[in-house]
Amino acid sequence: MPTQSKSQQFEAQQSSLDDDLRMLSETLEEVLKSSGDKADEKYQEIKSRAEQALSDVQSRLSIGKDSCCAKVKDLAEHADSYVREKPWQGVGIGAAVGLVIGLLLRR
Repeated sequence: MPTQSKSQQFEAQQSSLDDDLRMLSETLEEVLKSSGDKADEKYQEIKSRAEQALSDVQSRLSIGKDSCCAKVKDLAEHADSYVREKPWQGVGIGAAVGLVIGLLLRR
């Protein structure tokens, strides 16, 4: 069941990211559709909102990337220690995975 929990977390994060990107896109479209007059107060407000939205999305992506990298490193360390403790089981798992991939590619 932990994988369902992780899957649900990933889907929630993906949904949140999609919403953020949609919001950013809409805000930037507003900027492009505005008159473009630098002295226009509405233009300045929309430009400010777009810059803030872009900054927010970039920081969220950066945090997500760092979190993902840390999880991958942790997983790699666990796999490494498992193979060092049980080398023959590691060889067996590698052979089984190779066989499955070979069968799938053969089709």
